[in-house]
Amino acid sequence: MQANSRLTALPLKTGRTILALMLREMSSTYGRNVAGYFWALAEPIGGIILLTLVFSAALRAPTLGDNFALFYASGVLPFSLYNELQVKTGRSLGFSKPLLFYPGVTFMDAILARIFLNALTQAMVFVIIVTGIIVWYDINVFLDIPVMMSAFAMAILLALGVGTLNCYLNWRLPAWGRIWVILNRPMFIISCIFFNFETISQPYQDYLWFNPLVHIVGQMRRGIYSNYEPDYVSLTYCFGFALVCLFFGLIFLGRYHRDIVNG
Repeated sequence: MQANSRLTALPLKTGRTILALMLREMSSTYGRNVAGYFWALAEPIGGIILLTLVFSAALRAPTLGDNFALFYASGVLPFSLYNELQVKTGRSLGFSKPLLFYPGVTFMDAILARIFLNALTQAMVFVIIVTGIIVWYDINVFLDIPVMMSAFAMAILLALGVGTLNCYLNWRLPAWGRIWVILNRPMFIISCIFFNFETISQPYQDYLWFNPLVHIVGQMRRGIYSNYEPDYVSLTYCFGFALVCLFFGLIFLGRYHRDIVNG
C-alpha cells in the first residue's frame, strides 16, 4: 500500500513542480497581470499580421488555394511554433538554474514547464490568427482538426528534441548559440513557407525532403486544405528525427546536468 501511494504521489508532485515553474515564468516574463500575457500574444500576432499584409501585396497568387494570407499563415505558424519552443527549451536550464539546486526540481521539470507554457501560448496565437483570417476574408474552408493536431505534435516534439540537445551543446560548446543562430537563418526560406514542396525542381526537392520542418508545414496544410494531399510527408521520419535528438539530449543532460547547473 505504501509503495502504491508513493507511485501515485510521484506524478502529482512532478505536476505541481511543473505548474509552479510555469507560473514563475509567466510572472517573470509577462508580469503579474493579464496585460503582460496579452502583450505576449499580441506581439507575435501583430508581427505575423504585418508580414502577411506585406507578402500578400507582393505575392497575390499562392501556390495553394486563392488566399495568400491563409497560405502564408499555414506555413509560418507551425514554423514559429517550432522555432519559439526550441529556443525556449534550449535555454531552460539557464532560466531555471537557481531552482535546480532544490532536490525536488529536476532538469526535466524545467524543460517541460517551458514547453507546456510556450506551446499553449503559440497554440492560442495560431487559433486567433487562423480564425481571424477565415472570418475576415470569409473563406469557406473545412479544417481537419486531427491532422492539424498531428502537425502540432510534430512541431512540439521536434522542438523538444532539438532544444534538449541544445541545452547540452550550449554548455559544452560556448560558441554553439551563435553557430546555431547562423545555421537557423536559412530555415525560414527552405521550410516551404512561401511555396509548396511539389513546385521545387530536382535534385533540390530530394535535398529539401530531409528538412523535418517541410513535413510539418505539409501536414498542417493537409489539415487546412481538404484538396491537398502531400504524399511526401513522412510522420515516421519527422517523429524519428525528433526522438533521436531527444534521446541523445536526455542522455547528455542526465550525465552532465549537475555540471551545467554548477558551471
